[in-house]
Amino acid sequence: MTDTPDIAAFACPLPLRDYPHVVMGHGGGGALSRDLIEHVFLPAFSNSLLDRLGDSTVIEIAADLAGGGRLALSTDSYVVRPLFFPGGSIGDLAVNGTVNDLAMSGGRPLYLTAGFIIEEGLAIGELAEVARRMAVAAAAAGVRIVTGDTKVVERGHGDGVYINTAGVGIVPPGIGIGVEPVRPGDVVLASGTLGDHGMAIMSVREGLAFEAEIVSDSAPLHGLVAAMLAACPTIRLLRDPTRGGAATSLVEIAGLASVGIEIDEQAIPVRPQVAAACEILGLDPLQVANEGKLLAVVPDDAAERILAVMRAHEHGHDAVAIGRVVERHPRMVVMRTAIGGTRVIPMPLGEQLPRIC
Repeated sequence: MTDTPDIAAFACPLPLRDYPHVVMGHGGGGALSRDLIEHVFLPAFSNSLLDRLGDSTVIEIAADLAGGGRLALSTDSYVVRPLFFPGGSIGDLAVNGTVNDLAMSGGRPLYLTAGFIIEEGLAIGELAEVARRMAVAAAAAGVRIVTGDTKVVERGHGDGVYINTAGVGIVPPGIGIGVEPVRPGDVVLASGTLGDHGMAIMSVREGLAFEAEIVSDSAPLHGLVAAMLAACPTIRLLRDPTRGGAATSLVEIAGLASVGIEIDEQAIPVRPQVAAACEILGLDPLQVANEGKLLAVVPDDAAERILAVMRAHEHGHDAVAIGRVVERHPRMVVMRTAIGGTRVIPMPLGEQLPRIC
């Protein structure tokens, strides 16, 4: 007798039959990731909280437990290569990314956990610098790392270090992001330029040099979100467009809300050097990861007020309206191009830029 499973006995879920084994694209935040979630993980773990598929989950605490209230919970893993890049490192990225997931539910981040999977042979000094930067980012975000774990794997099996985090936050009373449904007429806002993080990583990997350096936008966004919610507590939805970029986030929003979204190509904020790098590498800036930007769907009558608040914040001074929710072409995102045409924005199939976060 053996506890080792017979792999051949496991039937591949029908939508994944063309992919009997995991490929890099399954981790890319696009259609393959979605299939993996819908046909492998949701059937195994499905419950009313998980099925919302948000960046974090808000949990009602019973009145007889800690006096009631709502918790925001999130978890994430970071495998970025290289470990250090212009504007950041895997350490501060792990903190900011987890903080931002909590912020997208309106949560005020409080505590983080940190698990380190370390490859044999990594220089202790390099690991110490990762930890130092992580601590600096946590202090800047006002959160504490309160528990953790370390594991070491054999040389050649870890690529330096991977970091897994979990985050816990509190959702203030009166905040209900995602409670009010997205509806036609709502405005889509972006907090700043898109594609900076992904192209900062790729410029290092590909040895691309530009007159102005491309720097990651990695930053904690909970302060920006708090300011936005103070201006309008009825913000419909927030997303941080990480893997798969803004395109994936917008297509997900359109699908979940059964609405159409129209965006304006000329309104999309992209730095010239990022646009140039994307052109060289054949990438669409809308599909490139961001780590310090958010997308917001807001009521039309509050859009200008929210934009003013965003532009007054250090992490939102380039905020713009990029589109609008519409009734036509439900579940689709359509871009009005600079030459007057339109094109459908698809969800990326897999991962154009692996190991980006």
